[in-house]
Amino acid sequence: MSVTPDLDAAFRAAALAEGLVDVRHDIVDSPVGRLQIGWSTRGLCRISYTEEGFEEALADVFGARVLRAPIDDVRRELDEYFERRRTSFDLPLDLRVAPFPADVLRELALVPYGTTDTYGALARRAGRAGAARAVGTVMNRNPIPIVLPCHRIVGSNGSLTGYAGGLEAKRRLLELEGATLPG
Repeated sequence: MSVTPDLDAAFRAAALAEGLVDVRHDIVDSPVGRLQIGWSTRGLCRISYTEEGFEEALADVFGARVLRAPIDDVRRELDEYFERRRTSFDLPLDLRVAPFPADVLRELALVPYGTTDTYGALARRAGRAGAARAVGTVMNRNPIPIVLPCHRIVGSNGSLTGYAGGLEAKRRLLELEGATLPG
């Protein structure tokens, strides 16, 4: 027995309407690759460049009831960003991180579109001068890249450093925003 696409969509919509879903996920094609996105009952909770283990990771943090279903607001805002029609995001976020990463990610969200900043400067603004490496770890574990723009953070000499989506994705995001890149 196979389920028609219409019936499948009706079941998914009913599960969402009845509150039977802890977190939903979807895939968004983008100029920097396929993005896995997650949305909890509180808002956008994950963007990942990696598909493997994504559903399990969502279930571990947000609850076992995980369902693939469209997340139209996220898709629309990401599409607008990649089309250069959006420079900031208006999505509610569900950040379930410890206090220091929360402080760093809050400051990261303030780094303007089209600019770059350094790990050290971000550490200072988060109240932890000298913690550039710890900030690097937070950037590496950023649960919502692009929306929380860790791609805008560069080394103290302006060099591009690690990025979950790869350095080419980081470069492409910065170029999309018109940021000045090193040599």
